[in-house]
Amino acid sequence: MAEDTNIILHSNDPELGKIEIAPNVLEIIAGVATSQIDGVNRMRGSFSTSVNELLGRRKEHGKGVNLTYTDEELTIDVYVYLNYGVSVPKVALEIQSQVEQQMLFMTGLKVTEVNVHVQGVIPEKSTSTVDPNNPFAGEEENGEE
Repeated sequence: MAEDTNIILHSNDPELGKIEIAPNVLEIIAGVATSQIDGVNRMRGSFSTSVNELLGRRKEHGKGVNLTYTDEELTIDVYVYLNYGVSVPKVALEIQSQVEQQMLFMTGLKVTEVNVHVQGVIPEKSTSTVDPNNPFAGEEENGEE
């Protein structure tokens, strides 16, 4: 989780006031940018966020993202599960590029690092081809044809 202090953006005209962004906003930007990449199955979350999503409650877009902001340097750690069969380095590079671009575009903040942590690979779900009216169709019986 990001620190509780807001990040202050530098303005060209300080007389207008200051612009502050809460760290969870940056986490959400990075999370949404990551989840839109082909090959990303899901982001790492805690048990409680998984249960909340299963129950149909609000989806946590900032889950699986950790921020470090010190001395005007922003480091982002992204924790993901990928789909089985994708090129891990290719997807990781796309995540790094997309997160960096979206941060710069949406906030003007330059990202120092985007570290991608692949937590696992999720295989495709196999669909059952069992006919509910004849569940034993297609199976060979012992010794009979």
